[in-house]
Amino acid sequence: MVLMPIGTPAVPPVTLADAKAHLRVTHEGEDTLIAELVDAAARFIADDTGLALIDQTWRLSLSEAPAAPVSLPRHPVAAIVAVTVYDPDGDPNVLEGSAYRLDTMRRPATLTFEPGSLSASMTGVEIDFRAGFGPAGPAVPDTLRRAILTLVAHWYEFRGSYGPSEQPVSVPMAYSRLVRAWRRIGI
Repeated sequence: MVLMPIGTPAVPPVTLADAKAHLRVTHEGEDTLIAELVDAAARFIADDTGLALIDQTWRLSLSEAPAAPVSLPRHPVAAIVAVTVYDPDGDPNVLEGSAYRLDTMRRPATLTFEPGSLSASMTGVEIDFRAGFGPAGPAVPDTLRRAILTLVAHWYEFRGSYGPSEQPVSVPMAYSRLVRAWRRIGI
């Protein structure tokens, strides 16, 4: 199973202006650094929680036909874009929407295939799905936006103390409290 983003979100979950205001930076000399810190913090939160903050399309590739419902590893899932199955010759076939059901009421969302829609001879399945809270930053829950700003401020403050290979050097306790409700719980 391989998960990969298809493209990048259209906008960051926190604007450069919001990050600069949070940091109380009024000059433009560090805009590139701050924008990179916002991007890094958003990716850190996505990896830590399994969330897609801004609407984005993802591709989940499976090497064989699944025998059970497939868990989609980014949350919240908005829609299935396409399900492509590959026959033994490697030829792709796009499944009709009636061949599967999406359950978004759980986390992770699951995709269940109707009986007979897949065959054991398939050599792979690609599931393209759209996940995210919305098309722009204001759709992202405030606690997650605050967590991004907390990481940006912390990393900005300690940027000169540690080298790039040692980053992120730490995560502040406030970040942990802000994302606690959004973390994946595993057994």
